[in-house]
Amino acid sequence: MFNELYERTLKLAAHKSSKFFLAIISFVESSFFPIPPDIMIIPMVIAKKIDYLKIFLIATISSTVGGLLGYFIGSTFIDLAMNVIQFYGYEEKVIGLKNDLSSGSGFYVFLATLFLAGFTPLPFKVFTITSGIIGFNIIIFFFICLISRGLRFFAVSYLSYKFGDAFSIFMKNSGAKWFVIIGLIIVAIATTIYFIIF
Repeated sequence: MFNELYERTLKLAAHKSSKFFLAIISFVESSFFPIPPDIMIIPMVIAKKIDYLKIFLIATISSTVGGLLGYFIGSTFIDLAMNVIQFYGYEEKVIGLKNDLSSGSGFYVFLATLFLAGFTPLPFKVFTITSGIIGFNIIIFFFICLISRGLRFFAVSYLSYKFGDAFSIFMKNSGAKWFVIIGLIIVAIATTIYFIIF
């Protein structure tokens, strides 16, 4: 089922209305859909390099707005929210994050986790929904989603524009690992700056 969805989503990248479908996929991926928009972004940019900024913006804005849908699902439809979380096998982690929020550093732990979910291959939808369940500050939520998704999709769009098929091969082979490493480095730098300033 997953492979079939993957192939169908990939085919949408070659459709004449690919930008519209990219917006739809980016939107629903933030709340329940299992296929990330990256698989459309890469071939779309390679096919029409001049549009790489437009493609990045469509994916970022649609994904961030889709995150608000995930937040709404978590805050309003708890049974549906938990079904999605259980489907991805994150129930225990979500419960742990919810318990962590009661501690002094819990807010910052979740903030970092939300950023990593937006930037890395972690299932972003799990953490948009969790944000709604725990009533995380929606303004901070929105901007963290915008920043993390923006950084990720800009990186994918720009590197596809710059390196073409070579980047596509890199993403298939080891892209997930490097996005995790870079995400952790960003969080470490941000944490260090925070403690230096405050």
